[in-house]
Amino acid sequence: MVEKEKIKGQILDLIEKINHYNNQYYQHHKSEISDYEFDQLLSQLISLEEAYPDLKQDFSPSQRVGGTVTKNFETVYHKYPMLSLGNTYSKQEIIDFNKRIEKNLGHADYDFICELKFDGVAISIQYEKGVLTQAVTRGDGEKGDNVTSNVKTIRSIPLIVAKNLAAEQFEVRGEVFMPGKAFDILNNNRKLSGEPLLANPRNTASGTLKMQDSAIVASRNLDCYIYGLYGTKEDSHEEALNTLESMGFKVSKTYKKCKSIEDVFEYIKYWEIKRHELPVDTDGIVIKVNRLEQQEELGFTSKFPRWAIAYKYKAESASTKLMDITYQVGRTGSITPVAELEPVLLAGTRVKRASLHNSNEISRLDLRTGDFVYIEKGGEIIPKITGVDINRRSPGAKPIEFIENCPICGTTLIREPGEANHYCPNSNSCPPQITGRIQHFIQRDAMDISSLGEKTIEALFEAGFVKSVSDLYNLNGEKIMLLDGFKEQSTRKLLEGIENSKTRPFENVLFGLGIRFVGKTVAEKLSHYFRNIDGIINASFEQLIEVPEIGEKIAGSIDDFFSIQENRNLIDQLKVAGINFEINDLKENQSSQSLHGKSFVVSGIFKNFSRDELKKLIKDHGGKVLSSVSGKLDYLIAGENMGPAKLEKASNLNIKVVNEDEFIDMLKL
Repeated sequence: MVEKEKIKGQILDLIEKINHYNNQYYQHHKSEISDYEFDQLLSQLISLEEAYPDLKQDFSPSQRVGGTVTKNFETVYHKYPMLSLGNTYSKQEIIDFNKRIEKNLGHADYDFICELKFDGVAISIQYEKGVLTQAVTRGDGEKGDNVTSNVKTIRSIPLIVAKNLAAEQFEVRGEVFMPGKAFDILNNNRKLSGEPLLANPRNTASGTLKMQDSAIVASRNLDCYIYGLYGTKEDSHEEALNTLESMGFKVSKTYKKCKSIEDVFEYIKYWEIKRHELPVDTDGIVIKVNRLEQQEELGFTSKFPRWAIAYKYKAESASTKLMDITYQVGRTGSITPVAELEPVLLAGTRVKRASLHNSNEISRLDLRTGDFVYIEKGGEIIPKITGVDINRRSPGAKPIEFIENCPICGTTLIREPGEANHYCPNSNSCPPQITGRIQHFIQRDAMDISSLGEKTIEALFEAGFVKSVSDLYNLNGEKIMLLDGFKEQSTRKLLEGIENSKTRPFENVLFGLGIRFVGKTVAEKLSHYFRNIDGIINASFEQLIEVPEIGEKIAGSIDDFFSIQENRNLIDQLKVAGINFEINDLKENQSSQSLHGKSFVVSGIFKNFSRDELKKLIKDHGGKVLSSVSGKLDYLIAGENMGPAKLEKASNLNIKVVNEDEFIDMLKL
């Protein structure tokens, strides 16, 4: 007992330290320790929690890494309705809004708080005794989806606040968003993986928040600004913002108290251009009466509060000349048309190119070379063409026809039924496809050969030393030192990086192969399901779609990849080089495989473990965790308060139902 109390003290001490460093970083922009030291503390905490699962705290920062899989999001009614605001693009309507305030308050003194309107996803977060207990999307304003597991992965949202600062129960409101830098990184990784690019940060944040796997949510680096506080006793919105900051919530420093409508207009003017320097998209200004008792006095219409209004900035646009269309060839052979524009200033940056995505977009816009086009940046990081100024079109201008051959290797392009993109099928000889695959193969999430950059890859390719990723393992110092800029030290570093990559886990190798639609998460699921590359190569289409979260589109892509003899030859060459193509824990720990080949669904509440802990135990002992009851399931682990529908379905399918104790006995077999 004394030993356990000591461990509990260590866990609480680690939680306090990690929360402190997290708060300093996200709320005060201070890095008191290195990323490595922070990760070591978190790793130590997770190890203790795994060894003593009954000591894991609800507010542990280990929840930041995700891992919970939510098949269906529970519908929750808001304690305080999440109302929308009335929108306006007119300054006259703001003047009229001010006149109504003045009239309804009987000429009493009042002031406003102006805040930027961030382009994200509204969220409501409940705290009890200082601990985050529930997070719910806006939904229809009356009810929304319970996305607690996903919100807990957002590092700027406190999982616990000091009890002396917080009411017994309170609620905060905020805007979840994806920073522009995180969005760019995500899209770049998707491009390298051959996945479709995401449209904009706002839609991506919304889709991410509703993902079933919280581990994926954690990897996407969402952020959140908090702007509302309910259930406490502040007198004004300004006081509420100060309270939120003191409790450790991330409040944007861009808000301002305005004593007159003239001050409001100055704020609007100041941020019209300045807002583009922020890490998040904004689409307007929110103007609120500051005093809460005055808000209550003003009340609501049937739809909106009378004490607040949103002024929306018009999407910034410009007109410029379309000089030409060029075509880029991606790693998977996908052809992307790019509009080459006469340079024009837009939203603070000089724009000279805009993606056109595919031939459908060219046809929809009815583009002609020499057209004057409208470009916009409203809600988009990448400029887009929104239309054509027909009145300025040259007589006789002909519609642009999409190219029929690859702009690099000349191969006739193909377009699969139902797909928007054209592809170059010459995957083994088209230079940008080859160098693109190598760049994908060496990236951090794959083989992690950091000493090998894009320019070096191109130089190796042009010299004829590398035509495939397998050729990397045939490089020697003599070849490398023939390249410009390589001396003994840089050559040795490159060769060491290539040699070290041979120890990379199987899931990273599988991702590095660059199979279309097989991103990092899909590679993890496939590798842990089949255990080795031969299992995947020899799997039928039907066996592939049995893997949790693997649909027909992904299965078809895997099937197509390994049906090509050159790709099978590549695997053989990489095996000879010593690349790791299997999960090794079967060899290293035979005693941990008591559940190998068995599948489980976990449902309900348990006395000794959380659902996440049970799922980890299943995986650690070689079993598989499924998200729903079906004929593929072996066991349903049933806790208290589980849904009757799952139990009934399991009974109808003759699936064995076990309780917590019976499951623990299975681990001892």
